[in-house]
Amino acid sequence: MPEDRSRPTPRPIAAEGGVLSSNRGKLLVALVVLIGAFGYLAVMAFQSATVYYYTVGELRDLGATQDGRTVRVSGKLVQGSFDRKDTSTLARFALTDGSETMQAAHDGILPDLFFNEHSEIILEGSYGSDGVFESRNVIVKCPSKYVAAEGSG
Repeated sequence: MPEDRSRPTPRPIAAEGGVLSSNRGKLLVALVVLIGAFGYLAVMAFQSATVYYYTVGELRDLGATQDGRTVRVSGKLVQGSFDRKDTSTLARFALTDGSETMQAAHDGILPDLFFNEHSEIILEGSYGSDGVFESRNVIVKCPSKYVAAEGSG
């Protein structure tokens, strides 16, 4: 009996499985790329939210910042060091980390918590060769509500 060529020959099942595997592979690759992109965005968002800063001693050891590079320094206000003229927005004060002290200047408005002796102050600006930190931004960390009041105990 001669072979009837008018009817299409059925495809083998393995060929259909190959097409399905190819689509699954593309889906898997797309899923991996999507997860990788979200992971990258999460890491970048976390890094930009992180605040890195030097202590007063570390910044003094490092020396003057080069090329006007902005750095952050953390410390506490040295009591009695704050000085600002009545008609000026330029404030001069000293910052300490407990062992080292440095002079700083800020031209602008200072937050109310700046004057709390338990507040940690983070200054953002540049450290000059004259030994004075020129602040462009002041960040005050709220003092802990669990700090014992002086004279109690």
